[in-house]
Amino acid sequence: MEVALRLPKTGKLVVVGGGIAGVTCAEQLAIQFPSEDILLVTASPVIKAVTNFKQVSKILEEFDVEEQPSTILENRFPNIKVIESEVKQLKSEEHCILTEDGNQHVYKKLCLCAGAKPKLICEGNPYVLGIRDTDSTQEFQKQLTTARRIMIVGNGGIAVELVYEIEGCEVIWAIKDKAIGNTFFDAGAAEFLTSKLIAEKPEAKVAQKRTRCTTEGRKKETRTKAKDGNVGSALGPDWHEDLTLKGTKEFSHKIHIETMCEVKKIYLQEEFRILRKKSLTFPEDHHNKSVKPTDKEMWPVYVELTNEKIYGCDFIVSATGVIPNIEPFLHGNNFDLGQDGGLKVDDHMQTSLPDIYAAGDICTVSWQPSPVWQQMRLWTQARQMGWYAAKCMAAANLGDTIDMDFSFELFAHVTKFFNYKVVLLGKYNAQGLGSDHELMLRCTKGEEYVKVVMQNGRMMGAVLIGETDLEETFENLILNQMNLSSYGEDLLDPNIDIEDYFD
Repeated sequence: MEVALRLPKTGKLVVVGGGIAGVTCAEQLAIQFPSEDILLVTASPVIKAVTNFKQVSKILEEFDVEEQPSTILENRFPNIKVIESEVKQLKSEEHCILTEDGNQHVYKKLCLCAGAKPKLICEGNPYVLGIRDTDSTQEFQKQLTTARRIMIVGNGGIAVELVYEIEGCEVIWAIKDKAIGNTFFDAGAAEFLTSKLIAEKPEAKVAQKRTRCTTEGRKKETRTKAKDGNVGSALGPDWHEDLTLKGTKEFSHKIHIETMCEVKKIYLQEEFRILRKKSLTFPEDHHNKSVKPTDKEMWPVYVELTNEKIYGCDFIVSATGVIPNIEPFLHGNNFDLGQDGGLKVDDHMQTSLPDIYAAGDICTVSWQPSPVWQQMRLWTQARQMGWYAAKCMAAANLGDTIDMDFSFELFAHVTKFFNYKVVLLGKYNAQGLGSDHELMLRCTKGEEYVKVVMQNGRMMGAVLIGETDLEETFENLILNQMNLSSYGEDLLDPNIDIEDYFD
């Protein structure tokens, strides 16, 4: 049974950020402190709520992310007050934040959950779009309706999903790696998925289990854009499902992948014409030919890649990762920062400044992680961090100690790519294991791809693509660190019921 806590009179509990981490943190604080006001400060008119939460196994979880007007959150938790305003300044020594609406809020404890912003390949170019929040996805959808060809730069989750979903438009996909989805997959998994990518898509989309994150059909005031320059909250799972991603062409989809390259230079049409450079037509097959035909069409923008190829297109999507959104809080505050630019947090989600916590994409963990966990800026970790930060804030108020949440024992993430269920567990790409590991594989073309990472006879990670039903068993094997040497290839034998093996 939860014990109702009361705060000292000197300030409130304040959370900054209306994304998954911030909203989860605020909700948990509201439960812990039912008689206290919890302030949630967000620059966006809508907040991201976790709905349809399902605990798949001890650590693996599935949920939907739904955009909601802040009034829904306030109605569910009468002690949460949402303030729609940007943070202008943090005065850590005075324990207060100033907001753009001219108000000052004194805090007892503060949790920063302001997320991250897109790391664009080029700032200020009207033909370069970043995709991070609902406003940017709607702008992308709008521009795509008149597009004949676009270029997507980047190899993370958003790029992988976009390339598959776009129809009626030529897509040139430029990636710096040898294979697609390098963040999530090895070359074998990438090859398994690429066959689905270049095949004709089915006529109708398969019905999804999730309710999607969308702002369509809501009251007009909830769709108001945040002020220019604000970064909205990160997208959740299935973010693209309610978008019509279709260009001007009649075909289903055409994709050409340029590997091992990055953007060298971007030219606007007039500059390109003056320089008398030549661009290439869209490759109609995937076999490189020594002589490629010159593109006679004129395009609004041209991209020169580091492999010396130049392509014209209607616009460029920059999907090259994110940068922690720390700028609003740095002035006059000496935070310790991680190598990736995030606010360093300890094993209780505390930053280097007193009474200031951080969770989600804005933070960088500085504790010694479990051998099978790593930080990745994903919605699952944003929820876990927000929940745990609230528990730590509550414990600190009581002067109690709190054990680290078990969700940080094992990296576990479930998502979908190309309509396949994808489960990632532990050191799924042998991250940090050096050469002292071995891989075991099982693959049925078009159905499933299973890879386990073994070290000294123990399972350290796994990638499961398709309906394998192995996630709970493998999660337990990784957590238990049982010596599996004697089982050999039987671990992945489809004729053996592996669950019964270790029941």
